[in-house]
Amino acid sequence: MHPFTDSGLVVRTYDLGEADRIVTLLTEHHGLVRAVARAVRRTRSRMGASLEPFAVVEVQIAPGRGRSGLGTVRQASSRESLARPLVADYPAYTSGCVVLETAERLAGEEGAPTPRLLGLAVGALRSLAEHRRPPGLVADAFLLRAMAASGWEPVLDCCVSCGVVGPHRAFHVASGGTVCVHCRPQGCAMLSPGVAEHLSALLGGDWDAVTVSSPAVVRQASGIAAAHLQWHLERDLRSLPLVDRGTVDPVPVEPRPVDPVLAEPRPVETVEESRARTTQIP
Repeated sequence: MHPFTDSGLVVRTYDLGEADRIVTLLTEHHGLVRAVARAVRRTRSRMGASLEPFAVVEVQIAPGRGRSGLGTVRQASSRESLARPLVADYPAYTSGCVVLETAERLAGEEGAPTPRLLGLAVGALRSLAEHRRPPGLVADAFLLRAMAASGWEPVLDCCVSCGVVGPHRAFHVASGGTVCVHCRPQGCAMLSPGVAEHLSALLGGDWDAVTVSSPAVVRQASGIAAAHLQWHLERDLRSLPLVDRGTVDPVPVEPRPVDPVLAEPRPVETVEESRARTTQIP
């Protein structure tokens, strides 16, 4: 295959050998790409400063051989570096780490274009770097909108099972949204008043409504968003525990699979929530 040029976001790096580095990028036209950058850890390297997490770059990559073969970075130039303002602020940095990890997990197979996900991730990082919004709210909005872009948007305005229009106070993570009293299964999270409206405002970008939510509503909404994401990913995000939101009400997640023999429901698994979420913030 011939080398290609694309723009993208550096989401992860690994050291390789004495001077090389494996770079994972979320690109505009080629989706998730992993490639080796030769000798970038040497002091004379011209690409080293460009190929760091939180950097938006333009790269030329020679594809590797085979489906799992690593490509090789031929050239790289920085278009925008967001690392310095993020690293200088711990809440923004931890939320930014959640944005990068979530974007990498949701990108799916390598080579599958995800331009909307890339736009959401870059917009979220810019908002964090420029302190436009509280980091936790930015991260929450990103998680919800990134899931919506990937086809996992939570249902908040009606019952996910029967379609009865809400608002409903029960949220079932495994079903993907709110449920009415007639369809409510075991393992539901009972939403406090205002939580569903807060989540809807984050999804729709209604920041006037978001900013008037109480801390308790924000905390529970953050836990719902984190639980919803990790259920569909079928794995925990390693960066979520690093984000400190204070004391948060646990969000129950129905065990997988459910044991139908037990008369009493087994203890539900608690998902550590986060203050990390976002989207392109106006």
